[in-house]
Amino acid sequence: MNTLLTTASVPEERGRPILDAATREVIGHAPVHTVGELNAAVSAAAAAQPSWAALGHAERSRLLHAIADDLDAQAEELGEIITREQGKAGGAGEAHGAAHWLRTTADLVLEPQLLQDDGSSRTELHHVPLGVVASIGPWNFPVMIAAWHFAPALRMGNTVVLKPSENTPLSVLALAGILRRHLPEGVLTVVSGDREVGAALAGHPRIAKIVFTGSTATGRRIVESSAGNLARLTLELGGNDAAIVLPGTDVGAVADQLFWAAFMNTGQVCAALKRLYVHDSLYAELVSALAERAEKATMGPGTDKANRLGPVQNPAQFAIVSRLVAEARERGARIVTGGAPAAELGPLFYRPTIIAEVEDDAAVVAEEQFGPVLPVIRYTEVDDAVRRANATEQGLGASVWGADPEEAAAVAQRMEAGTVWVNQHGGVDPGIPFGGTKSSGYGLEFGVEGLKAMAATKIIRR
Repeated sequence: MNTLLTTASVPEERGRPILDAATREVIGHAPVHTVGELNAAVSAAAAAQPSWAALGHAERSRLLHAIADDLDAQAEELGEIITREQGKAGGAGEAHGAAHWLRTTADLVLEPQLLQDDGSSRTELHHVPLGVVASIGPWNFPVMIAAWHFAPALRMGNTVVLKPSENTPLSVLALAGILRRHLPEGVLTVVSGDREVGAALAGHPRIAKIVFTGSTATGRRIVESSAGNLARLTLELGGNDAAIVLPGTDVGAVADQLFWAAFMNTGQVCAALKRLYVHDSLYAELVSALAERAEKATMGPGTDKANRLGPVQNPAQFAIVSRLVAEARERGARIVTGGAPAAELGPLFYRPTIIAEVEDDAAVVAEEQFGPVLPVIRYTEVDDAVRRANATEQGLGASVWGADPEEAAAVAQRMEAGTVWVNQHGGVDPGIPFGGTKSSGYGLEFGVEGLKAMAATKIIRR
């Protein structure tokens, strides 16, 4: 029996059923908290914050390390919940990743900055806690992204009220059960509710900071909700990441990386490769190589560790994926492989799909698929590929691939995205800042810049 799942769930009559993403069977019941319960959680967080801040960085860092050790010890149980609720294979890997994030964040160094010392006066810049931080998370990496949000917030002396996605609350509630073993009462509370609760959290007058990962549309609503409380914002929103493969690239050397950059977590990654621009000279070879990998990729329930690809997490996203592929087919694009549900595996499985001979104005190119679909787009001139790659309102990530790293890096300088990778795509590091441009959000997470984003500045002059 999974004890974490048991403690995360509530009795059926008090909760909302949560389904296994692969089988659609009920795996537990999540509490449905009210706005009143949210208000109580925020009040408790505000009351706990001064004493939490008074513990100091060293003690807070020690506690983050203790939580990370506990996460590693419980990774298999927590990973089982992640896998069943979200659908991904290797849910334990997400739990271990969260532990790694906590340790790195705990060990970051942020010292006061000396601005002036001329003998007659001394001026220092300090970073101090903001107060109560609201964390609103997505369903694609529910535990990992929760850790991205709360680790720097707690490290800097804030308290946290965390609202998980309605699609994946049980894994985050189970995570909170682990955290409660180490944190004082009120320091971190999970509120599992609907959009009304999320809107109330974003607009709550006692919230000092909101960190959100999710869609651009929801991000805009959070900006509107925060107008009344003037909460600081860090928004990591949707991405429609482009990659450009330069002429002369060794297709055999990059095909595997390109495929998994697009299809990791069944394509349900904000910074996944979503649009692939390939030079004429390589186009046919790379399309064929990607299709071969799509046909060989093992797909099925994530509970079977032999499977690399799981289901689309929810029916709404499955409908988006299906619509985008159908529209591309109707426009005359070539469905090289896939292009249909894998109904024999379950109701939300969609075959990994490679689409060729597709134009930029096709919906599958212009919109973020967030699923197991990759459009491969032909180009002739590099300047034209850069222009087309940048012709989107989103700018989370991008990549450039080529035999000459310096040439690829020069093209990368021209890409409009918060992170541009060269001969790789999508990798993030807890010590390296990450954030989007344009409609992919603003503010930085990770590294020392991520700590600063969870703090107010204070100038001390004497």
